[in-house]
Amino acid sequence: MTLKNYQLLDSGNLTKLEQVGKYRIVRPALNAFWKPALASREWNDAHAVFERNSSGGGKWRKQNGGLPESWEVEYSGFNILVKPTNFGHLGFFAEQYENWDWLKKTIGKMQGEPQVLNLFAYSGLGSLAMAEGGAKVCHVDAAQGMNEWGRQILQLNPRIDDRIRWIADDVVKFTARETRRGVKYNGLILDPPSFGRGPKGQLWKIEDNLDELMCNCRELIDTDKPFFVILSCHSPGFSPLVLEHILQDYFGAGNQLESGEMTIPAASGHLLPAGVSAKIWKS
Repeated sequence: MTLKNYQLLDSGNLTKLEQVGKYRIVRPALNAFWKPALASREWNDAHAVFERNSSGGGKWRKQNGGLPESWEVEYSGFNILVKPTNFGHLGFFAEQYENWDWLKKTIGKMQGEPQVLNLFAYSGLGSLAMAEGGAKVCHVDAAQGMNEWGRQILQLNPRIDDRIRWIADDVVKFTARETRRGVKYNGLILDPPSFGRGPKGQLWKIEDNLDELMCNCRELIDTDKPFFVILSCHSPGFSPLVLEHILQDYFGAGNQLESGEMTIPAASGHLLPAGVSAKIWKS
């Protein structure tokens, strides 16, 4: 590991210790019920600890010199601009690395220039992976600031052609409009949150709104041709098997299917569970 890399160092006691470039941080990991493997002095060397509050946000308690507002790291083949947020996020979700690798390989085998859609796209590492594979990407996130962040990250990766259309919109409304227009995509990825709001205050609750969104998405994918859909989430009650059933319901039971826990390998040896993911595809 170099000082520009990201690595999960350890986890336990409902927290995780991460090396993010040359900075070390501690964040919540609410399923890390085991004991840390590393000595407490390794944890005490952290430059900041994120402390969550009851409203879902929190604050960074800085120590040992603290953190800058932003810095660059390398992870999973990407140069990433890290910006610690008030929700404890950094700008990327390390557990998605296997999906990014799969997307690059799968799109690289598809004919022509696949048209693909990324919903709840955040800062766009999934969009970059698909663009690197050769796809033309429609990237949709409710926050314009996230799209700007994604553009900054794209600029740090000049090998990737700018094949991305950045859209700030509510994903349910956007997919409904695309359906009415008769637009079709060859691939789709989505990582819906448990709760969120669109740019005009539209309320999103995964248990209330996922069905409508998936109905829209089904109309956007031509399942008679090669396609893929990846659905991931971090919401309680959503297991790999649940995601499999959802994808089969909307995109056909006769296609290839794969699911599992998303994890982050730690230098200390533990695999940290970090959400679930399922994919369905036809070659």
